[in-house]
Amino acid sequence: KAPTSPPVIPLRILFLILTLLIGATSGLGLTWIVSSRENGFSAVRVGAWSAWPRSGTLDADPYARASLARSGELPIGLSEGVAFVARSDDQGRTIDGRCITRIHGRILPARFWTLTIYDGRGRLIENSAARYSFTNTEVLFEQDGEVSIWLSPRAHSGNWMPTGESERIVVVLRLYDTPTGIARSETAEMPQISRERCP
Repeated sequence: KAPTSPPVIPLRILFLILTLLIGATSGLGLTWIVSSRENGFSAVRVGAWSAWPRSGTLDADPYARASLARSGELPIGLSEGVAFVARSDDQGRTIDGRCITRIHGRILPARFWTLTIYDGRGRLIENSAARYSFTNTEVLFEQDGEVSIWLSPRAHSGNWMPTGESERIVVVLRLYDTPTGIARSETAEMPQISRERCP
């Protein structure tokens, strides 16, 4: 008795399987890219700063929820305050930890605020000074109520935050118990971020 040949899969079925695989891979890949970059589409942008005031509410869009679930971050509720994030200076250049960068201006009204820097992967930057952030209770204010914070790899006079020569720096300004309207306003005046010099 002659051996039987294995069944042949029709070309149409192979094409259907290939189409489903390409569609699933593309959809999952695009979702991963979007969820890893920003906290959704409801961003408020003021200069170099961005905030997502609705990310901690029931009105958060699906991409914001996916981003938060992926990162494990706990967003600030709109009634509690707002967090502003800056990844570049006012000229659009990436904040480089090997350079000297100045954050200067008046902080928006808030009962309490913190300014923290992270490396490009969202981790605190290890440094011998064990300084990772400033708060409104410890920063040195200028006479006019403005503040200057210096980011640099080596010690700097004034309010200095060591960058450890990390190539990419992310600055997060968290405002607690701040007026709700500020969190939604794109006309709010935020501190300027300027690159002073690089080696």
